[in-house]
Amino acid sequence: MTKIKFCGLTRACDIEAANELKPDYIGFVFWSRSKRYVTRRKALELKKLLDPSIAAVGVFVDEDIDVVKAYLNDGIIDIAQLHGHEDEEYIRSVKEDTGRKVIKAFKITSYEKLAEANKSCADYVLLDAGMGDGVTFDWSVVKNSEREYFLAGGLHPGNVAEAVKMLHPFAVDVSSGIETEGMKDKVKMVSFADAVRKEDNT
Repeated sequence: MTKIKFCGLTRACDIEAANELKPDYIGFVFWSRSKRYVTRRKALELKKLLDPSIAAVGVFVDEDIDVVKAYLNDGIIDIAQLHGHEDEEYIRSVKEDTGRKVIKAFKITSYEKLAEANKSCADYVLLDAGMGDGVTFDWSVVKNSEREYFLAGGLHPGNVAEAVKMLHPFAVDVSSGIETEGMKDKVKMVSFADAVRKEDNT
């Protein structure tokens, strides 16, 4: 079964919707330049509301490594997702000092970038078109990936079933595709989850 990640949750009602729909992961964005940015304090409040069966992922971009480790060690998040220039040493250090898993994001612009992702020491890789800008990329590039991955970039209720059918990714990651006017939309969240699960069961 393809796993589901709802990213960029910012409100208690977003968490309530997630608790009802039971995605495998939800994401908090800790990059201050993002419109979905949440503070440590806010993330802690939201994490307390989250069904413990759902893993909370923290999204970071070139953050100080000790900050990332603190979020993990303090239980505010369960997994770190890295979108910057974090190297293999950085990733290994986070894993070793926290005992937690790491997702490393890669902007897939070529087969060479896919080869780079395949070599990463991260527990999972996330394959995207850019920096969470809601744009799809040529899925055929990743069709023969050597490892499991999170598929991101431009996914929405209308195309995610096609992605699952074509690629069978480990997980699908969505943010803007389940929003209306910049806020999470429960109707779209329901439609997205239903589309993934329906395709998985065909």
